Amino acid sequence: MSKGKTIIEFEPSAKRVRAVADGVTLADSTRVRLLRESGLVPVYYFPLEDLRQDLMEASDHRTHCPHKGDASYWHIDLGERRIENGLWGYPAPLESRAELAGYRAFYWNKMDHWYEEDEEVFVHARDPKVRIDLLASKRRVQVVVGGEIVADSRDAIFLHETGLPTRYYLPRADVRADLLEASALTSACPYKGQAAYHALVLGDQRHENIVWYYAQPLPEVGRIEDRLCFFDEKVEAVLIDGERQEKPVTKWS
Repeated sequence: MSKGKTIIEFEPSAKRVRAVADGVTLADSTRVRLLRESGLVPVYYFPLEDLRQDLMEASDHRTHCPHKGDASYWHIDLGERRIENGLWGYPAPLESRAELAGYRAFYWNKMDHWYEEDEEVFVHARDPKVRIDLLASKRRVQVVVGGEIVADSRDAIFLHETGLPTRYYLPRADVRADLLEASALTSACPYKGQAAYHALVLGDQRHENIVWYYAQPLPEVGRIEDRLCFFDEKVEAVLIDGERQEKPVTKWS
């Protein structure tokens, strides 16, 4: 998606999608639509007919979107558990977004589980326009921190992901293990799985969460299992075949 002007796409999806809370399937549909809005993660919208509307209670909460209109909200009553404002929609959207009227969306993190077909998915809906390519390379990758080469490999996997800088996943044997300390930080990616982190300690300098890895990546990216990847934004330099790479500018810079 382009930067600047907000672009909104409301596209049909061929996937069966389910949202579950407290063991109750609140939505089950093969007619979902995926709303893609520039600068935001994609969101699944369900047709009204595929929702457990008997569990939805209208809320007084309202918000306004300049691109879609006024949003209404619904609580979800599960008996012992009540999910406040867990569902939203645009019953009377802007004329340019009239197709939204018959659809509703859940807050992803207020659900316990999400499924695409029979596979659980995490973090947010996966964007079909995001592609990941894993390419093995014998080019020499070196990572420099504090004037020292802390990683040196000719066995990298270059991971190319739509909209993100290339990441270099290196065998542990090619990274200075004596400099790494385990971190408590974890994060999750809908395309790769759950990541764990290492700090890098060099003399009296501690570089927190500068390295990450996937101990059990999703099957589609299984080749990066337990390989180490540096935040190129946070290291002194990355050299490929001796050539210094331009430092990427991202939200992690």
